Amino acid sequence: MPQDDPPRIDKWLWAVRVFKTRSMATQACRAGKIKVEEQTVKPSRNVHPGMEITVQSGPVQRKFRVLALLDKRVGAKLVEQYMEDLTPEEEYQKLKMIKSRAGFGLLRKGRPTKKERRDLDEWFGWE
Repeated sequence: MPQDDPPRIDKWLWAVRVFKTRSMATQACRAGKIKVEEQTVKPSRNVHPGMEITVQSGPVQRKFRVLALLDKRVGAKLVEQYMEDLTPEEEYQKLKMIKSRAGFGLLRKGRPTKKERRDLDEWFGWE
């Protein structure tokens, strides 16, 4: 890619696998969940090496530094060459805690199964 034509931020976030699809990256930009230097950006904002990007993903705020430019999606093993993850460990702990709470079938609709009832009884000490 020529250096005079840097990629758009939505395309770069998709290419380094921060978002599953480019349209999801575009929607996140439009919703104000993507920030550069504490300012929300449009999906058409150009990316430059050294830029720090903050992505609000649910309750977790992830932060990345652009190391190199690209406009085609790369494999997960190659992502480290293009971005540096600056997200504090506390943010990942927050995500881990939220996922562990979902383990008791709270995302399921309807009555709990017999196993789920036993797990809940054990959790609350109602045995």
